[in-house]
Amino acid sequence: MQCDRSHVLMFYKREMEKALPVQLLHMLEDLGKEELECFQWYLHNEPGDDFMTIKKCHLENADRRQTVDVMVQAYSDHAMEVARSILRKINKSQSEEKETNTKYGRPSAQDASSISSEEALQECQFKLKSNLKEKYQCVFEGIAKAGESTLLNQIYTELYIAEGGIAEVNYEHEVRQIETASRKPDRPETRIRQEDIFKASPGRDKLIRTVLTKGVSGIGKTVLTQKYTLDWAEDKANQDIQFIFPFTFRKLNVLKEEKFSLVELVHHFFTETKEAGICSFEDFQVVFIFDGLDECRLPLDFHKTTILTDPRKSTSVDVLLINLIRGELLSSAHLWITTRPAAANQIPPKCVGRVTEVKGFTDPQKEEYFRKRFRDEERASRIISHIKTSRNLHIMCHIPVFCWITATVLEDVLETREGGQLPKTLTEMYIHFLVVQAKVKKVKYDGGAETDPHWSPESRKMIESLGKLAFGQLQKGNLIFYESDLTECDIDIREASVYSGVFTQIFKEERGLYQDKVFCFIHLSVQEFLAALHVYLTFVSSGVNLLKKQQPKPWSNLFKKKISLKSFHQSAVNKALKSPNGHLDLFLRFFLGLSLQTNQTLLQGLLTQTGSSSQTSQETVQYIKKKLSKNLSSEKSINLFHCLNELNDRSLVEEIQQSLKSGSLSTDKLSPAQWSALVFILLSSEKDLDVFDLKKYSASEEALLRLLPLVKASNKAL
Repeated sequence: MQCDRSHVLMFYKREMEKALPVQLLHMLEDLGKEELECFQWYLHNEPGDDFMTIKKCHLENADRRQTVDVMVQAYSDHAMEVARSILRKINKSQSEEKETNTKYGRPSAQDASSISSEEALQECQFKLKSNLKEKYQCVFEGIAKAGESTLLNQIYTELYIAEGGIAEVNYEHEVRQIETASRKPDRPETRIRQEDIFKASPGRDKLIRTVLTKGVSGIGKTVLTQKYTLDWAEDKANQDIQFIFPFTFRKLNVLKEEKFSLVELVHHFFTETKEAGICSFEDFQVVFIFDGLDECRLPLDFHKTTILTDPRKSTSVDVLLINLIRGELLSSAHLWITTRPAAANQIPPKCVGRVTEVKGFTDPQKEEYFRKRFRDEERASRIISHIKTSRNLHIMCHIPVFCWITATVLEDVLETREGGQLPKTLTEMYIHFLVVQAKVKKVKYDGGAETDPHWSPESRKMIESLGKLAFGQLQKGNLIFYESDLTECDIDIREASVYSGVFTQIFKEERGLYQDKVFCFIHLSVQEFLAALHVYLTFVSSGVNLLKKQQPKPWSNLFKKKISLKSFHQSAVNKALKSPNGHLDLFLRFFLGLSLQTNQTLLQGLLTQTGSSSQTSQETVQYIKKKLSKNLSSEKSINLFHCLNELNDRSLVEEIQQSLKSGSLSTDKLSPAQWSALVFILLSSEKDLDVFDLKKYSASEEALLRLLPLVKASNKAL
């Protein structure tokens, strides 16, 4: 559904019109009888600012509700302006009366200042909620295409949020974490709804001030906080909260050299509070949301930072954040911080009242997403069935953003290839995704036809530049980039802005305060795919191995024979196996998958020459099988099986599957590679590992060690 801006504005106008009488009535309810008569006298005689006067007959014996109706009829959306003007006059006359009464020793009339402050608060809340609704009610799946958006409430699929754990760091590659999570059966754990994020668990009395929510890239943390904010802004939940202030670390990063007080920082991002003259938040129920701690480039040093308790004292943004998180500043406020697991330990555990984890989509939620995305029931069912046939895709659909990538690709394939084969491997899926974006660029920006070649020289240059950026920043561990990062990769800032406008579903540009630009890929997996593509394209065109540290070479070395693709594959496998945390696991899958001739055919036009043959692929398969015969950790073995899958070789797995089906499997005679295949099959099984029966396989010590990953993944082992 398209979200037309004019319709949105009309919606807000109607909402304001509905809210206006209520606000006016609330203002008049605090007036005493004499003050109401005084208010009506001004309406009849002097409403101010050249507004028409109201006839006396319309105001005689009118109560508060009738007065409001008359005002709305007479002044329409200017009624609030008239009311404020009159209240100021009443307030002024009462102040003068108070001075006179004090001078002559007489009691003063009721002070109307409380009316004015209450009115300002309500107006501020109304404006803040309206602005937050406008900001969050429409979302762009992936990255925004100009003019195309979807209502968040229409497509939102509830995420699985679990309480528990500690704010510990997890250095494993996030794809490993996803695969581990997908294998675990349902376990008794406290599940939390997003609207209850600050509510204490049953039997827990302690107030929860700070919540730290962990989750891998693309799992839905940002959308979760947006939904929480939108529900508040639409008066659907948490109406005991008076203010919600959502921040992102991306936008706070650009203020690194600036100085603010806490009040000034809020005023800077949420100008409604400044306009209302609110200079203190101690007496309000406030929620601060800080999204994306893993993207923080501020120096958060909780040990050396001095204590700050005055919310009106200016300092650096990092000092403000540290003291807010510590509870030194605005201890009455609630804080919600989101982060990827690797950055969770930046916040000291003593500062965190609750740790939650976004687990992504459960299997039923995956189906719910695709049925919401595709209203055609037959198409939705076909896509769901296809995803279930590929365990790789099914596991990755645990991540909402991968569901979106999958939906984008399969929708295009089904529309352009009737009865054609759907992509089954991750590499195929991401190549198709890249081709879809190139096609969109060709038709939308270049005025070409659907049947025209997708890759123009300009598109090729863009992808080459984005690949270079992806690889350079992946090596540094960066997921967001600033202008200086782009300059280091020899990318012109103007070029980057063009790329983000054209390849909108791959690369994103955000403008922070003072027009500072922040860039990122839509997901870590997209960055890793483009990085692998860059390494492969560089090798094919120049023979350079980017995975090896480049050293200046003497002239004699320039005439040496170039490294073969077979050797390059082997060095990439070795490098990935040496990684203690699997940070090259997904990169390796993509890199090997790109060498398949079928995948290179899909990239025809981007690849000007191929660098592989079926013989090279087979030699790489044999090399991986040789590695599997060693005593590798289960995680490394599992990733090598995923690599074999990307190379379309399932011989080891099929051999063990056949033995399992026939009942002829003898674990006493299994080689290390066959053991690894057995563990991979059992871990990849769609059946929940609730109870794992060890006795089925072997009682030996070796078997126990080999099957340990299955024991860990199950609730109970027999």
